[in-house]
Amino acid sequence: MRGELSHALPELVTSANRILRADTMSAVLLRGINRSGLEYSEPAAAGFLDAAQLSEDEIRELVGWNANIIRLPFNQDWCLNGRNGHSAEEYLASIDQVIAWASALGAYTILDLQWLDAETAYGYIEDENHLKRANRVPPTPNQDTIRLWQTLAARYENEPAVLFDLFNEPHDPLQDDLLPIRVPGPNGHVLESDQRFVSPKEWLSWATLLITEVRKIRAKGIILVAGVDWAFDLRRIRVDAPNIVYSAHVYPNRKSHHWWKALGHWNKVPVFVAEWGGQEQDREFGRKLADLMRRRAMSWSAWSWVDHPRLVQTPCAPSYQPTPFGELVRNELRKCAPTPRYSI
Repeated sequence: MRGELSHALPELVTSANRILRADTMSAVLLRGINRSGLEYSEPAAAGFLDAAQLSEDEIRELVGWNANIIRLPFNQDWCLNGRNGHSAEEYLASIDQVIAWASALGAYTILDLQWLDAETAYGYIEDENHLKRANRVPPTPNQDTIRLWQTLAARYENEPAVLFDLFNEPHDPLQDDLLPIRVPGPNGHVLESDQRFVSPKEWLSWATLLITEVRKIRAKGIILVAGVDWAFDLRRIRVDAPNIVYSAHVYPNRKSHHWWKALGHWNKVPVFVAEWGGQEQDREFGRKLADLMRRRAMSWSAWSWVDHPRLVQTPCAPSYQPTPFGELVRNELRKCAPTPRYSI
């Protein structure tokens, strides 16, 4: 791509703990919403966007909440191999379309590596209905993740509207996840390990490798690096590279007296709260976290437009009525400066 997807959105860079426009070096506050679906929606005849029920009208509504960034979870395997007779190029073109829709409205897009594939279960977790369901979020990347980010770096080399979130949630394997974790070896080959933890050491070896591969191709652009413990713990996560933003996920199960693990160094490095959300009973948590992020001028993207815990009650209906927690998020977005519009 040669910038046509970005609709003249300016390049972003980092300095100290801030995200800046590269053209004016003025601070940018990125606040928005996760739009999940493309990581798991099995494509039928009409393709990936139709399966995920993701449309231009929906992106317009989402940005209409005053979001200037959309975090878009995706599936590694589908990027590389396609799905159900639909090619990898079709899947990537669907991602391109979302980027273009968003940027035309003044919003950036974070490409978030959420799933490696749609088959592998990394243990089981209890869902909101107290039923066991497969956990598709892996503890570590794998060998194909290197090729994935090489592919995306080449595709979006000249697209300032696109930010990369290297890996959603590094974490220790669940108790019933008996698969080996994968770690980069000294010669660059990926090795299997039977250890039962993913510490900052293991994750940083991955992050450094992936950033190096991206920067060989795409010299510019923001790269997000998550914390360990399901992207919560950023205490020892540091990468020696420019334009890195550190990604934290904060949910109601994380008590406020532990938030310092995720947010404690907000005044030293750029920290982006890439996921936060809740249900009606979690609004006090949401108000407390939102107030903290507002006072610290932190960027964030709330979870999730269409998945539990939802921000809207009927995502596919024209009304897009917010849930009680979604109302909190929408009000918080409206407290921000107006979403910037850039001439094309």
